[in-house]
Amino acid sequence: MARSKGLSFYKRRKKISAALVREIFSWIFEICVAIFIAAVGNYFFGMTTNVVGVSMESTLYNSQQIFVNRLSYVFFSPKKGDVVIFLPNGNENTHYYVKRVLAVPGDTVLIADGVLYVNGEESEWVTEKVLDAGIASNELTLGSGEYFCLGDNVNNSEDSRSANIGPVKEVDIVGKVWFHLRSGEDGIGFVK
Repeated sequence: MARSKGLSFYKRRKKISAALVREIFSWIFEICVAIFIAAVGNYFFGMTTNVVGVSMESTLYNSQQIFVNRLSYVFFSPKKGDVVIFLPNGNENTHYYVKRVLAVPGDTVLIADGVLYVNGEESEWVTEKVLDAGIASNELTLGSGEYFCLGDNVNNSEDSRSANIGPVKEVDIVGKVWFHLRSGEDGIGFVK
């Protein structure tokens, strides 16, 4: 007599093979390594922030998203013409300031009759008359690790001329502005 195939409460236990366990741990390890590399890369190579205010118009605009290269000043110092972000006097309770480096350590700076002079020569970066000379109305010489930074929209900018900011210390510079997102269809643009 044939046995009927009805309900059976006996289940076969499935075995987990060693190969499957190795494969699962391999995936977990690779994901952890990828997350670690992305976090380290983001910390050292870059960050994003937004421009606050109109001080960098017509190069950068209020609320525009910018990408900052944090690695560039680990190996090199800022140069004249670089657009940098910094925290004034290291104050972490304020927004990042975005300005252009116009003078580097050892340079002398003077604003006289609305003209910015760096080492006795007119600065190529400031083309409009400077209405407020601030602390640069008297010649000042930048010390080691100090940079004189101004906004491109010089008459609507709080920058190194202001007594509460003064020359920017290299340790307060977070990085070099690399590129920005443009509004509309233009996409990404490099900062010059």
